[in-house]
Amino acid sequence: MIKWQTINTVLLDMDGTLLDLNFDNHFWQEHIPLRYAQKHGLEIDSAKKTLFPIFKEREGSMQWYCVDYWSERLDMDIALLKKEIDHLIAIHPHVLEFLDRLHQQEINTVLVTNAHQKSLTLKMERTSLHNHLDKVISAHSFGMPKENVQFWGKLKHKLAYNNKHTLLIDDSLPVLRSAQQAGIKNLLAVYKPDTCQVRKDVAEFKAINHFMEIMP
Repeated sequence: MIKWQTINTVLLDMDGTLLDLNFDNHFWQEHIPLRYAQKHGLEIDSAKKTLFPIFKEREGSMQWYCVDYWSERLDMDIALLKKEIDHLIAIHPHVLEFLDRLHQQEINTVLVTNAHQKSLTLKMERTSLHNHLDKVISAHSFGMPKENVQFWGKLKHKLAYNNKHTLLIDDSLPVLRSAQQAGIKNLLAVYKPDTCQVRKDVAEFKAINHFMEIMP
């Protein structure tokens, strides 16, 4: 699937790609509604009916990924609430072996995530994933999410990667399409970002079930 002899940079998403998206899905779909319901004296279903349209309107924006924005918007300490269920943070199968193999091959390995720094810090503390990467970059440092095609120009200026010799692995179809529009040639999706959900439709992209399928 991948001609590794032509690849010198691998850009990797975090949530849903390297880490199981179950943590984030459970947090936003169950844990936040629960705590919101408790705070306002509501039934959980009522809390969900209130919250989900608010979440939907910010989807794909920088605010959607911003812990500080949601803390202010909901008047809840989002970073603290994430710690309440941080036992759900889990690395996908074969990820560490894959990252270490890339390192052995002297392939530049960069985590590129939309996650806010507070979420990023929590997940790195829980998984030590950063010890297996050459660089960790949050889209918040550029002020725009990966869904914005201009993001890739800013990233390329920082990393000086070659589009033809770069591989991006991401579970988000809008992000993959944005990167494709920006000229990145090698793109892979993920069939099961959340291990507790069914296999995802990856549309026009090639995809993997797990990293053993593309181990260098």
